[in-house]
Formats: sequence, structure tokens, C-alpha cells
Amino acid sequence: MALYPRYQKYKQTKCAWLKEIPEHWDFKRIKNVATHNDEALDERTDPDFEIDYVDISSVTLTNGIEKTESMPFEKAPSRARRKVKDGEIIVSTVRTYLKAIAPIIEPPENMIVSTGFAVIRPKENLYSGFAGYLLQSNGFVGEVVANSVGVSYPAINAGDLVRIPAVEPPLDEQQAIARFLDFKTTQIDALIAKKKALLDKLAEKRTALISHAVTKGLDPSVPMKNSEVDWLGDIPAHWVPKRMRFCMKTNPSKGEIKLSDDELVSFIPMEAVGEFGGLNLDTEKELGEIGGGYTYFADNDVVVAKITPCFENGKGAIARGLKNGIAFGTTELHVMRSDDTLLPDYLFHLTMSHPFRCIGESEMYGAGGQKRVPETFLKDFRIGLPPVNEQQDIIDYINKVNQKLDLQMSKATDVIGRLTEYRSALITNAVTGKIDVRGFPIPQTAEGVAA
Repeated sequence: MALYPRYQKYKQTKCAWLKEIPEHWDFKRIKNVATHNDEALDERTDPDFEIDYVDISSVTLTNGIEKTESMPFEKAPSRARRKVKDGEIIVSTVRTYLKAIAPIIEPPENMIVSTGFAVIRPKENLYSGFAGYLLQSNGFVGEVVANSVGVSYPAINAGDLVRIPAVEPPLDEQQAIARFLDFKTTQIDALIAKKKALLDKLAEKRTALISHAVTKGLDPSVPMKNSEVDWLGDIPAHWVPKRMRFCMKTNPSKGEIKLSDDELVSFIPMEAVGEFGGLNLDTEKELGEIGGGYTYFADNDVVVAKITPCFENGKGAIARGLKNGIAFGTTELHVMRSDDTLLPDYLFHLTMSHPFRCIGESEMYGAGGQKRVPETFLKDFRIGLPPVNEQQDIIDYINKVNQKLDLQMSKATDVIGRLTEYRSALITNAVTGKIDVRGFPIPQTAEGVAA
């Protein structure tokens, strides 16, 4: 942050993450500069009352509220309760969603947010725009983490959240800091958006190449035949049209496990399942510690997320390197085990193909965020099955292409990571007074508005 000057004079505080602040700033707690709004919809609300619901998963730091879901009250999740007003800031109290922070700007009268949010209402001397950035700062987020309680669902209650330390610069200075951060974060977010668009294009290219390879093969000169499957069309004449149930089985029985209770196995929550492949195998548990209700799979099995939006986003992997060859994971996984006519890697690529994902999405059942792909879809999905040696050729081709795409995607992801870190550091340094941005010249457009 050498580009920006420091304030001339500072004073010490007793707060670990706010060791020094500009001399003319006040050191307070959130509760001294804001209140938390617990106003909620009554359980006796008219069942037909239409709400615009905001879930924690629909909010990000860079985009704020990305989407709302319109629904009658009787169809809304039980957590759809918290009312919001213009100028408030919603802050996730759930540790796994710490980046779900957003200002409320001119909301519709029927906007309701999840009870997983604390609704912060700035007082007269706290500018809402500044408060929104203060609540994103690294120190504040760190305090939320430190004060979260619970094992499976760690969170902080709103009463504890507003006791976290804060600062109160003069009001005009808060507005200057907010204007600076509005300008700079808009620039950074535009760069991030470009890299994310590149990632989307590379992902589309990957899917298109996989889809063509597993439906048409690699040799365009081979004779073709009608598969008698509408979406599949013509396939190489020597391929065999089949439903996948005839070359693989789903969700194998735990009865085949031959380990003792004190032996370790891999443990796979949904966040450990990659998009378009890969499993994080860092977590291991003794077999006896794992109760019922988890999904069992073994080395060389293919796992596919069954719940929205994980399925649509391509979450799935081929299991390799499991501890003692065994894993237990989230119940939101389907497990597929191929037979001798279908190579595991080829099965995995089939599940990554565009037709598999699109047709599977169309067959989902359930409501809202609880829609799932049925097991019958996996069994009845029709493919053109090549000979095993040709499957291996296709696997080798896809792996070679993926290596090149992975390198490009890794570079783009690295840039996004560095930009995101810079964004966070810039916000933190500005709202805690480590840099003085009062004199920063913000370019103006022809209309006189900051560019």
C-alpha cells in the first residue's frame, strides 16, 4: 500500500487488530455506532403473502445480493424471516459463509433475508457506505470467526457480533473513504470479472471437447449409425448403444467393507468434492467414528453430486488414493461403479459431458434449493459404448487437452486470488486508518459522477 500516505498522527488502542488508529478517530464497538435489527415476519403471516427471499448462498462480497427468490410465505424456508430496510447491512453470522455481506439499497417492501444474517442498522454518525466496508475488513471477519460457537454449524449471534470493536472517523471522512473504496473496488471487481469470464469460456471449451469425444469419438472418418437416441444422434457404427445400468451399478453396499472399526478411512464433505474432478482427502476418520447416514464409496468409484446447484456446477470426481481404499461422504452424492466393459475414467468423463448434466438437470425432483437428480437417471442414461481400447484412447486425449486447459485456468485463478487479496487488504487498510485516502483524486465522468 506504498502508493497511499499514512496519517500524520496515531493513537494506541487495546484491540489486537486495531493496535493504532488515526489520532482524531474514535474507538468504539459496533453496538455504539449501530444497532442490530431483529424484526422478523410473524409465523402467523398470511400463507399467500409473496416475499422476495435472500438466502446466504445468494450473497457475495463483490456482487452483493446476486439473486432473490419470489415465493409465497407458506413455501418459504423456515429461515426466511428477517426484515430489512434501506441503508442496512446484512452480515452472515455463519462461519462457513463469512463472505456473505451486502448493503441493502432501496429494497422492495417484501424483501426478507435468512435468519442466518445479522441486520446491522447504522446510527446517525455512521455512514452506511463506510459501515459496509468496515464489516468486510479482515479484522472484523477474524473476530467473527473467533467468537463463533458450534461444531457442525459454527456461528455468532447478533448480540456478540455488535460487541466487536470498531472505529468511527468523522462523518465526512467516512464518506470520503467510502467513495475511494467504491471507485477502487469497482476497478478491481471489473478485472476479476474478466478473469472469471475467461474461466467460464475455458470450462465451456472443456465440456464441449469432452462431450464430443464421448459421443462421437476421435476419428471423424469412421462409419456412423443411428443410435436411436434423439439427443445422441449418430454414433460410430462399431459402438454399442446402452443404458448405463448395463455397464455399471450405483451406490454399492457398505457390507463389502472388510476393515476394523479402528482403521482410518477418508471422509468427504461436499466442499471436498471438486468441480470437474478432484477430491480433497485431507480429512480422515476411524471407521467406528462414522455413524450411519453417510455415503460409502471406494477407489475407482465415480461420485456425482445429486443436489442443486452442485450437480449443475459439475461437482464430481473419480475416487483415487482413498485411505485404505475407502471413503464416506455427504449423503448428497451418487456413487457409480463401472464393470469390465466400462473404464472408470471413461465413466467419469461421461458424467462431465454436457448432455449428462443438462438431461440430469431436467430430471431433478424437489422444490427450490432442495432439487436432486434421481438414481434412476444414472441407470437409464443412454450412451454409445466404445470398445475398451478405444475408451482408453479417448481418455488419453481428454487428459492431454485438460492438462493445457488446467494450466490456463490455474493462471487465471491465481490472478483472481491475488486481486481478491488486494481488494481485501485495501478495504482493511482504508477503514482502519492505515492509509489516508482523503486526498485521492477520483476521476469524474462527463455527467460529473465518479468514473
